[in-house]
Amino acid sequence: MEYIAQLEADYRGMTKKGMPKMSRRRGVMSDQLKEEIARELGIYDTIQQEGWGGIKSRDAGNMVKQAIQMAERQLREQSDQR
Repeated sequence: MEYIAQLEADYRGMTKKGMPKMSRRRGVMSDQLKEEIARELGIYDTIQQEGWGGIKSRDAGNMVKQAIQMAERQLREQSDQR
């Protein structure tokens, strides 16, 4: 019985083709930060009209890229202050 329970638990983490499912982490960026970045990239109007699902995947990728650059800049500034 334990073996079957383990198989079921393992299967839940797999796709139909037997590949591991990728987890989707939610809430990594605050809504305020996402909106700030969207304004900088000029896509905030689209988000207001269509929601987050209305942006292109390229724009979403650019948002992530911008957030990473902001985080790296902040880390550099913190290390320079030491």
